[in-house]
Amino acid sequence: MSKRDYYEVLGISRDVNDADLKKAFRRLAMKHHPDRNADNEEAVEKFKEAREAYDILSDPQKRAAYDQYGHAGVDPSMGGRPGAAGFNGDFGDIFGDVFGDIFGGGRGGGRSRAFRGSDLRYNLDLSLEDAVFGTEVNIRVPSLQSCATCGGSGAKDDTSVQTCTTCGGVGQVRMQQGFFSVQQTCPNCHGQGKTITDPCPDCHGQGRVQKHKTLSAKIPAGVDNGDRIRLSGEGEAGENGGPAGDLYVQIQVKPHAIFTREDSDLLCEMPISIATAALGGELEVPTLKGRLKLKIPAETQSGSSFRMRGKGIKPVRGGPVGDLLCRVFVETPVKLGSKQKELLREFEKSLEADSKSHSPKSDSWVDRVKRFIDDVKS
Repeated sequence: MSKRDYYEVLGISRDVNDADLKKAFRRLAMKHHPDRNADNEEAVEKFKEAREAYDILSDPQKRAAYDQYGHAGVDPSMGGRPGAAGFNGDFGDIFGDVFGDIFGGGRGGGRSRAFRGSDLRYNLDLSLEDAVFGTEVNIRVPSLQSCATCGGSGAKDDTSVQTCTTCGGVGQVRMQQGFFSVQQTCPNCHGQGKTITDPCPDCHGQGRVQKHKTLSAKIPAGVDNGDRIRLSGEGEAGENGGPAGDLYVQIQVKPHAIFTREDSDLLCEMPISIATAALGGELEVPTLKGRLKLKIPAETQSGSSFRMRGKGIKPVRGGPVGDLLCRVFVETPVKLGSKQKELLREFEKSLEADSKSHSPKSDSWVDRVKRFIDDVKS
């Protein structure tokens, strides 16, 4: 079966320039690439045909021979240059030569590649007060920084840097695996394209050294557990001139002696005496900004909560200020003297005459217990 004209295969004219030639092949390669057309033999054949046409027409010498002699000028079996045409199954070359400008690859792309430095995390313990009102702290962070002695090159001097003999400075090597040719990072220079014969004495050829640095971090008001503050460019130094990573300050609020935080609200528990709970009274309530008076109404039950609006926290991401919720519990007196015990017994007897009025919950509970026992017996 005779071969189709290469210009016809790519759908281009004979005076096509290099840029349009590459575009034409790219379009067909993306359409018929085997990775996109599994089990489609026709697509594979069209891909091979387009690849062969591009191999010839993208080479000035091969293209001149093809323009003058046709297929005979480039086909080894017809007297042309050996190895000038034919698909060799090297799909890696396609993306290296044609798609390198899209994906940032291509031949030689591994030479002295720059890498962004790693991000770091610093766990910062804050008091509740500092988290609520904001603060500024100094933190000491260990990180890899560019070596000042060699400027990050890793070499003692310029003469210590040589082109890698394994990959020829490309940074990558090709391994033939049957039908496919696989491109891998050079095992000798690790993709750098160069080797160091005399490393820097301070960083031992790494280009970076471990150091501690002290940073000032502003903590905004209203932060909470789990919030993160990003310090741009304060992470580890990049490799080969790459940008530094970021430092993330992770907030952890320490437990408070009085308050518990729930979103933008503050909660606290306060003990009150039996007399205050029964007769009512006034308590001094602590807040993060001072003390306030709280009126306790008569006949307050243990577990009752009182809301003090606007005495909570203003969220760091905006929104209304939260509230302070005071939960009171009645404290049973301990270590009573004989006279105090006697007074309590007299007080209890005085309540028994009209228990429904003085202890409605207790009386109702006793009635429910009696009904439950009667139901079980029946």
